[in-house]
Amino acid sequence: MTRQLLPVDASASAMLAALETALDGSGPAVLPMQPGSSAAPAVVDDRVALVIETSGSTGVPKRVALSAEALLASAAGSAVALGGPEAHRRSSQWILALPTHYIAGVNVLLRSIVAGTRPLEAPTGSFDARAFCGLVERLDADAGFAALVPAQLRMLVDAAETSTSVRDALAGLAGLLVGGQATPAPLLERSAALGIRVVRSYGSSETSGGCLYDGVPFAGVEPRLVNGELLIAGPVLAEGYLGEPDRTATAFPDDGGRRWYRTGDTAELVDGVVRVTGRADNVIISGGVNISLDRVQAVVRSVPGLAEAVVVAVPDERFGQASVIVTGVGTPLDQRPDDALLQTARDAVAEALGRPARPARLVRLAELPLLASGKPDLVALRSRVG
Repeated sequence: MTRQLLPVDASASAMLAALETALDGSGPAVLPMQPGSSAAPAVVDDRVALVIETSGSTGVPKRVALSAEALLASAAGSAVALGGPEAHRRSSQWILALPTHYIAGVNVLLRSIVAGTRPLEAPTGSFDARAFCGLVERLDADAGFAALVPAQLRMLVDAAETSTSVRDALAGLAGLLVGGQATPAPLLERSAALGIRVVRSYGSSETSGGCLYDGVPFAGVEPRLVNGELLIAGPVLAEGYLGEPDRTATAFPDDGGRRWYRTGDTAELVDGVVRVTGRADNVIISGGVNISLDRVQAVVRSVPGLAEAVVVAVPDERFGQASVIVTGVGTPLDQRPDDALLQTARDAVAEALGRPARPARLVRLAELPLLASGKPDLVALRSRVG
């Protein structure tokens, strides 16, 4: 059995209407259109309700097919995780501040549909903290929520630290979901000091978005580690990738009659709580030593002035590969010059991970290239600093 796949303009109103009929089966499956979208198949399997185009930070395109059951399981899991046992008794309303051709933006719409409320849409273009807080003041449900990427949270925290009205507005929210990439620990600490409830969301299009909140899985979602890689099973998993059975079979292996998703992330699992440590493939070999760039980046971000730096790999004539710290010219700094800042970072990395892991350089860019999802564009970064 098949159903039509309908390309839909990724505006909130058009997507809301299309998603409602896709979820109940009365309308076609939905493909949110984005700049550069290519032609899509006219029909899909009848289990598919939504198709998300994504390439992550590596630039490899794919189309993720999601069923209505998976999407609704995600929305239900989120409601319980955010609201606890009383979630079904409270009305909730969301602020939409992310593009709706990404799963995080789509999920704001899905949660709104399930809650029976309409989301408030942030203005398009550059994110503005005061405009966002204006929307917070317009929320009229028992509990208000928003989903953000770390860069947006940073702008809100910056504003809240200098404005009592912004701080009070943000503290009044029931929760700010932050995902898409790791949120720097100093930013989480600043948020907590302001009384802002930040919930770290982990997931991907293949898991219908976030399915681990602060490392705790939704009910029915099971994480496990295989050779250090995080695998996830549960009702939120995608059907697979459109037109790519081999890639689907590799990413969604069957074990004992149960489907799992290979996240490609390394993690630690303690008492059922997951701590993601990095990408399994974000490893370089420098001078014959395997070095996790994610671990290097975590240490670098602990250095004052480098809380939002990105660490990328570049070719190195002597060692084969090396790591480079990339940060923006507008990043808040202590008053040390760049060479002293680099030396502090190198010393911290050497102490935590060993001397071979030390970054080779520090590069400042006028603006860090970002994907539309808010993640750093690693491909563009490598090309600019290599």
